[in-house]
Amino acid sequence: MKVVCIGSGNVATHLANALKAKGVDLIQIWSRDLANASELAKNTNSVAISNLDEIDRSADLYIVAVKDDAIASVSDSLREINGLVVHTSGATSIDALSALKNYGVLYPLQTFSKAKPIDFANVPLCIEASNVHTLEVLRSVADMLSSPVYEVDSEKRKILHLAAVFACNFVNHLYTLSDKIVEHFELDFEMLKPLIMETALKVQTELPINVQTGPAVRDDEQTMIKHQVLLNGMPELKEIYQTLSKSIKKTHL
Repeated sequence: MKVVCIGSGNVATHLANALKAKGVDLIQIWSRDLANASELAKNTNSVAISNLDEIDRSADLYIVAVKDDAIASVSDSLREINGLVVHTSGATSIDALSALKNYGVLYPLQTFSKAKPIDFANVPLCIEASNVHTLEVLRSVADMLSSPVYEVDSEKRKILHLAAVFACNFVNHLYTLSDKIVEHFELDFEMLKPLIMETALKVQTELPINVQTGPAVRDDEQTMIKHQVLLNGMPELKEIYQTLSKSIKKTHL
């Protein structure tokens, strides 16, 4: 199988490396920034390009791993391609590729950073395709890369992406705010890491609602008042504290 990777960001990097590790022939890496394409191309023994007109038209699979707003414009450059074209977005409908002949979605439900290795075999892959044959081809690619593979349509994939924003992006932002609080009071975020790890481990075996702790779930008003006093000089954080505490209390009524 010959593959062209359109993109060189976090998702593209991990997908390209995972495909290469499986012996797939990555023939091109495209990026608007040739330096970024070159870096990934070097690691995957492929050719770097920065012009969409230079894309090899004979590949079997084209992976569009670019920001959501760019998917439609990139797909316009692939109209005459016979190979399978997939995008990797969680929030973008499969219809963004509907002008193409064979198309689908290969969405890895994971957070990626270029510099951090990850075992791709454990990454849940959500797939969707324009027809039964294309789905079979896409399923074979997904099964080669990972064991948890799910057929998820565009509407349900958007819901998954929304839930992932809450579970990952928002939670990580709360870590940032926690770091801001301890730094403000001359404490070290390192002290919170065992707490973070234990919470993450609990939800591997239990429903999150069953392992909730803290003053809000206990309805400990005096403690919550003390916390809010400490946040008087940080009004945005105080508002977030109040909103989340209210949501926890409502959930556990």
